[in-house]
Amino acid sequence: MGAMGIVVRACAPPAPAAAAPSGSRDAAQAQRRSKPSRTARVLVLGGTGRVGGSTATALSRLRPDLGILVGGRNREKGESVAAKLGGQSEFVHVDTRDAGMLEQALQGVDLVVHTAGPFQRAEECTVLQAAISTKTPYIDVCDDTDYSWRTKGFHEQAKAAGVPAITTAGIYPGVSNVMAAELVHAARSENGEPERLRFFYYTAGTGGAGPTILATSFLLLGEDVIAYNKGEEIKLKPYSGALNIDFGKGVRKKNVYLLNLPEVKSAFKILGVPTVSARFGTAPFFWNWGMQAFANFLPVEFLRDRNKVQKLVQSVDPLVRAVDGIAGERVSMRVDLDCSNGRNTIGLFTHKKLSVSVGFATAAFALAVLEGNTQPGVWFPEEPEGIPIEARKLLLERASQGTSNFVMNK
Repeated sequence: MGAMGIVVRACAPPAPAAAAPSGSRDAAQAQRRSKPSRTARVLVLGGTGRVGGSTATALSRLRPDLGILVGGRNREKGESVAAKLGGQSEFVHVDTRDAGMLEQALQGVDLVVHTAGPFQRAEECTVLQAAISTKTPYIDVCDDTDYSWRTKGFHEQAKAAGVPAITTAGIYPGVSNVMAAELVHAARSENGEPERLRFFYYTAGTGGAGPTILATSFLLLGEDVIAYNKGEEIKLKPYSGALNIDFGKGVRKKNVYLLNLPEVKSAFKILGVPTVSARFGTAPFFWNWGMQAFANFLPVEFLRDRNKVQKLVQSVDPLVRAVDGIAGERVSMRVDLDCSNGRNTIGLFTHKKLSVSVGFATAAFALAVLEGNTQPGVWFPEEPEGIPIEARKLLLERASQGTSNFVMNK
């Protein structure tokens, strides 16, 4: 998700060539090159939704040569999406809850992109298991801490099967993780030891979110916030701890609130930063009031029940659409890193449309995997085995297509 003096940079679509591989990635790339030459095929599960449809569109723009399969249960919507993508795209009827149907859909596919959330309260990693079974490279846009670490539990199976996989590979988490990894890498290269890492996200309205993303937001209100303070895990109340953060030109200062997001735990464990937290905010102001009211007054049992939350989403959806039409869907990410030597750096990323930006973000990860950058196993975006250090620049260039503000290491 879900989503933050400014340097403004317009990004032109880069060439599809990947950064030069190293180490065991050579073998992975050589194996892919040894396959008969044909059009690579990417299956986007949840392809009729906001995130999946946006990802399919971005892939078709970045790599017009790809065969894009729009996977979902609604044939009418799926065929409509595929028709807009061009002659190399088609709809594939698939239910992500059906392992047999998934394995059949994955035959002859070079990469599966799992966008069919919500991931909160999901107990099974059915898509990842099917990908491992069929030896299909995999990414997902998971934005749930428990689910992301559940996928990590399949690391050894994926490694043994020779399957490269990345979890939390969307915009936030996803691109924000890579931004954080770059800030940490730059700091350590200058003998700075990172002490505190903070993720801040903002969207106008719901960012043009579909019902699935809206459900995700409500489900997160039922979770304690996991953060880290000087190496110790702490639990905090969801949508508390307000801070007023400056997101720069076009957004300026906005209030943001604590949420339980997976990049906090992965950054703590992988990047080794002792103090980590994540906050999110929206506008107009009464959306924040509403989120706080849900967190404070709705029973936790209600907020943790997927079926009840889905019904709540259906009831408020018309109001959400109306407000979004007025508020727009600008998205902004800000990642702050403080170091022991007094070095303080930030990364900023702002786009006028979350529904467009999330597609380019996810597509950037998809292309990195397709190009052989990712080693077998299940990785988080900040792990160099998932996105190697030398491949991060290209990934960020692709992900930042159309941004109004994008700056690193300011």
